[in-house]
Amino acid sequence: MRRVRYEVSGGPEVLFLEQVPVPEPGPGELLVRAEAIGVTLPMVRKVREGDAPVPLGGEVAGTVVGVGEGVVGEGVQGAEGFAPGDRVTGLCFGHGYADLAIVHQAMASPIPDDVSAVQAVALVRSGLVARGVYEAGSVGKSDSVLVTAAASAIGSLLVQYAKARGAERVVAAVSSAHKADFAREAGADEVVLYDAQSWGEPVDVVLDGVGGDLLAPAVRALRQAGRLVAFSSGGGMIDAYELLARGASAIGFQMAAIARGKPELYARWRDELWADYRSGTLRPRVHAQLPLAEAARAHQIIESRSNLGKVVLVP
Repeated sequence: MRRVRYEVSGGPEVLFLEQVPVPEPGPGELLVRAEAIGVTLPMVRKVREGDAPVPLGGEVAGTVVGVGEGVVGEGVQGAEGFAPGDRVTGLCFGHGYADLAIVHQAMASPIPDDVSAVQAVALVRSGLVARGVYEAGSVGKSDSVLVTAAASAIGSLLVQYAKARGAERVVAAVSSAHKADFAREAGADEVVLYDAQSWGEPVDVVLDGVGGDLLAPAVRALRQAGRLVAFSSGGGMIDAYELLARGASAIGFQMAAIARGKPELYARWRDELWADYRSGTLRPRVHAQLPLAEAARAHQIIESRSNLGKVVLVP
């Protein structure tokens, strides 16, 4: 089978395609023939900035072709079971940029029959993060919300989610003017650029998916007793005095903590996510579908911040 790998850290050009044996699923694992692979900013950053090469993992959607020991074999109709032939999407912590990938059953979700693998990989993980971030911010219907990275896969779903849940005012923060129409189509009431002198009237909640140097203006965008939810892999420092001056709070959110520590809540959020998708409340946006051999191009799109929605590899 084919997989994408790299041997030294760097830009997209360090990625290469190789032929390797098909992996064997271990206890509790599924072997999935990948039909769609989500490319994420955290993975792109690891390739660019990591100290040593790591497997290119992430979101995978496809068909189960093998199961490891201990996997319940009743398919998607059985209690938490998966069997060969089932369509699933989930996180791969090993080599995910490949024709076949290993996904642990605890991180897998069934894909409804009428949903494509591309739509599933664009919706599930990003949608669950969006839901979790929104909950972490304790956003009320009278609150105003500012979403950074609002043209990304997660950000565009966050904007949609905020509007659907009745936030009074939703502001989208984006890196360039060409993303403004996209953010408005997702439901944003206002759009601001990162480099603007001001992000407008302060908001109750900032949902930040960028981090780094953007944390400072994100905190300054809060009104008194506001809340910042940070969920990016971009790091950065928050000025404690800025929080103190506003009586504001900063909250960190990680989806893995929910998936591993609160599986019942994770499952409920997932079911509600599919309901929102079917009702048209949430519409995942796909910027590009590229063949596996063009993984470098996919990374370049993410690095250049030119994507409007999800970038997907389609083996």
